[in-house]
Amino acid sequence: MSLIKTENVDKIYQDNGVPVEALKNINLEISEGEYMVIAGPSGSGKTTLLNLLGALDKPSSGKIFFENSDYSKLRRKELSSFRLHNLGFIFQAYNLIPVLTALENIEFSMMLLGIPEKVRKERAMKLMAELEIDELANKRPNEMSGGQQQRVAVARAIVNNPRIVLADEPTANLDSTTAKRLLDLMLKMNEQKNITFIFSSHDDKVIERAKRLIILRDGQIQNDKTN
Repeated sequence: MSLIKTENVDKIYQDNGVPVEALKNINLEISEGEYMVIAGPSGSGKTTLLNLLGALDKPSSGKIFFENSDYSKLRRKELSSFRLHNLGFIFQAYNLIPVLTALENIEFSMMLLGIPEKVRKERAMKLMAELEIDELANKRPNEMSGGQQQRVAVARAIVNNPRIVLADEPTANLDSTTAKRLLDLMLKMNEQKNITFIFSSHDDKVIERAKRLIILRDGQIQNDKTN
């Protein structure tokens, strides 16, 4: 059974009253444990598709299923709960909360789930040790390098053991050495924890590690190949 399935998905935006078709007739099946990259030139629809798969936006037409449930029809509150319980997100801008320490940033989603403080701290510190960022526990984002912030963002994304992690251009602001370390880390998480990773990227370092590569052009799937 597919973890995510899209059926005839279109996304149309309005640009000063003019309809712009960002995605056209997207049909995809994504299985649990995939390590998949959505690639293509700027304006091809990569981020739009990632946002739809991550329930951050809704299709203009078509359906998106998580297992057998069409989550594109959920109300806003239901979508928030769905994302919290099933998805992790990594953004190129990191999106850490500036006033919180690294440990508190990682704990935040667990707090929203009502996990007791002692359990939160133990789980967060164990993961930070795995990711070799435990020395950052009491530092705030402005006291960290870009690579350190991104590793904290990865920890925050996976600490709840999500079924799926969606990463939008996660290496865009990193130097090549840091980017390679981060990608190796995420591949390890995929293989050891069977977390499904879906990337949107045009970075060759991300693309060359893909186990499955989706190429978009002009809002349509041009190629879908498994390595």
